[in-house]
Amino acid sequence: MRERKRIAVVLFNLGGPDKPAAVEPFLFNLFNDPAIIALPDLLRWPLAKFIAKRRGPIAREIYAKIGGGSPLLANTEAQAWALEAALRELDLSDVGEIKAFVAMRYWAPFTAEVARAVMAWRPDRIVLLPLYPQYSTTTSASSWAAWCEAAAKTGLRAPTTLVCCYPREAGFVRAIAAGVRKGLAQAEQRGKASASPRVLFTAHGLPQKIVAQGDPYQWQVEQTCAAVVQAIGRRDLDWRICYQSRVGPLKWIGPATDEEIERAGAEGIGVVLVPVAFVSEHSETLVELDIEYAERAHRAGVPVYIRVPTVATAADFIAGLAQLVRAALAGDAAILPGGGMRLCPGTCGKCAMAGREEAR
Repeated sequence: MRERKRIAVVLFNLGGPDKPAAVEPFLFNLFNDPAIIALPDLLRWPLAKFIAKRRGPIAREIYAKIGGGSPLLANTEAQAWALEAALRELDLSDVGEIKAFVAMRYWAPFTAEVARAVMAWRPDRIVLLPLYPQYSTTTSASSWAAWCEAAAKTGLRAPTTLVCCYPREAGFVRAIAAGVRKGLAQAEQRGKASASPRVLFTAHGLPQKIVAQGDPYQWQVEQTCAAVVQAIGRRDLDWRICYQSRVGPLKWIGPATDEEIERAGAEGIGVVLVPVAFVSEHSETLVELDIEYAERAHRAGVPVYIRVPTVATAADFIAGLAQLVRAALAGDAAILPGGGMRLCPGTCGKCAMAGREEAR
């Protein structure tokens, strides 16, 4: 009888400061990442220090609105526990114990300490699962690079598969679509005399130059939204894609979410705002969407404003993640997109699968 394997699933996420004193060092870690600011170390380090110092007071005010710190770690840990439970229910041949670990990129638990914890647990196989459904050089690729460096330093050599992206994963799409349907029903009930509400799919923005260099993020966001609209199945659905959280002087991809909210107000149309790149609640949903954009909607005359929650631990989403892990364990590919082969068009030169054969 063959020995059943121990499987470690490592969930990647951004991380967030857990208290006011952590805000500035968190920002430094973020802006000191070469995936965020592509400058030599000698230039990037002082610039990151300057930005963190300048933005620290503003960021602390933002976090003060949600208790002084980010809820992202607690929310991600809840997803890890739910995923462990879902994986135990699957019939995974040759798989014994499964443990999910959470590795944050810019705050605790840092990647290096998580790699040491995984090493101590002695897994036979590792699956890396970013909680960024749409791949970007600024998120999934950065977390992946940090993991590879930490694993090498730790001496962690267990066979590893990265699930690089899953913008059209069926469970993820169903979970968003279910939230949109509820949001539409709420909006239509509250705004009976107005026109049909407009669905605004909102995602974190990126500087235009990053996308122009071949980053697949915007293309994958569009794929997610198209799949959700198809799942909703309403021919008369009024929907648009927009981007939030712009910072700095560079030109960012658009249109901007706040501008689309103001457009809806000018047209007298209600808004159902749907996060499609965030899978957990944190400052950019709880403050930017729920407080700042809600106030902007009110000032702009938006007749009804509904914000759909993130997918969080929705059963469909967690089941979808479990299927992604199952697919990763079924083969030996080092990188496995959702669906098993490269999703991105050739114009996306920074796709994780660029230069690789299709996953088998």
